[in-house]
Amino acid sequence: MPSKKSSPIRVRQKRLDWDPVGLMAGVDEAGRGPLAGPVVAAAVILDDSKRILGLADSKVLTALVRDKLYDKIRDKALCCSVGMASVAEIDELNIFHATMLAMKRAVEGLRLKPVKVLVDGNRLPKLDVLSEAIVGGDAKVRSISAASIIAKVTRDRMLAEMHVEFPQYGFAAHKGYGTPEHLEALRAHGPCVHHRRHFAPVAAQFALEDGEVAVSIQ
Repeated sequence: MPSKKSSPIRVRQKRLDWDPVGLMAGVDEAGRGPLAGPVVAAAVILDDSKRILGLADSKVLTALVRDKLYDKIRDKALCCSVGMASVAEIDELNIFHATMLAMKRAVEGLRLKPVKVLVDGNRLPKLDVLSEAIVGGDAKVRSISAASIIAKVTRDRMLAEMHVEFPQYGFAAHKGYGTPEHLEALRAHGPCVHHRRHFAPVAAQFALEDGEVAVSIQ
C-alpha cells in the first residue's frame, strides 16, 4: 500500500478569494543538485476539463510512470513550456540564479499568459506576472506536479543523450548526480564539457589536473 507521501494528488487546489480569475501556471525545476548537465524548469497550465490522473511529485514516481504522465500532460494541458540554464550559465551565475533564470525562461515561453504563477519552493524568479512560492508545491498543487514531471523527464532524456556521447561517466544511470560510480568515473577520466566546474567534486578534479600539468611543465 503506497504511503501518504507518494499518493497521487486527488483534489484540485482551492482558489483563494484574493486570487485573480484566469489561467494559473505551475512551475518546477529538475537538476539543481547534479554535478553535470543543465538545470531544467517547466511551466504548465492545466486544462480543468481534461483531468490527468496520477499527478504527483516526480521524485516519488517511477521512470515508467513519469514517462506515461509526461505524454498525458503534453496531450491534455492547455500549454507547457520548458526553460533551461546551461552548464556555462550555472558556472557563471551559480546554481540558484541559474535555476531562477531557467524558471523565468519557462514562464516566458508559455503560449498563453497566466494571471498567476505558482512556483515550487520558497524563492521566486523575477516575472512580469503575479507569482507565489509554495513550499512542497510539487506534492500539493496539480500544475506544479505536472511541471515537475515535465522538467524531470526532459532532463533525464538529455542526460541519456549525454551518455551516448560520454558513456564512461554513466550519465544514463545516475543522471549527473554525485553517486559513488559517478565520482569514481570523475577520478578515472577527469571532467568533461558537461560537468559543472564550480561544484566541489568537479572543482577538485580540475584542481588536480591543473596541479599535474604544473608539475609536468617544471
